[in-house]
Amino acid sequence: MTETDEAIMTKTTTRYVYRFGGGVDDGGQGDRNLLGGKGANLDGMAAIGLPVPPGFTITTEMCTRYYEDGGVYPDSVKAEVATGLSHIEGITGKKFGDAADPLLVSVRSGARARCPA
Repeated sequence: MTETDEAIMTKTTTRYVYRFGGGVDDGGQGDRNLLGGKGANLDGMAAIGLPVPPGFTITTEMCTRYYEDGGVYPDSVKAEVATGLSHIEGITGKKFGDAADPLLVSVRSGARARCPA
């Protein structure tokens, strides 16, 4: 993480983006209430040293805030997501939006608890 990325992460009053993979586990072995099921599991696997692809999770708190604020994201989240993408780019050597050799990402949703089937 660069000094600029570190500054972005510490400037925000509430953190909404947690990185994992490449030796990083920002979520501290995965908090299911904060990161949702998939995010917590990926972070937990990264925390114990399993080779998971690099990524990041936007917290369940951000989802709640998004709906409470009428479908608006705080500006700080945009910077945090950019830092998350930078984390992935640094590990993979690819750039998001590069026409010649693009970084492909998978976007998955998750919840604090499983929904009954």
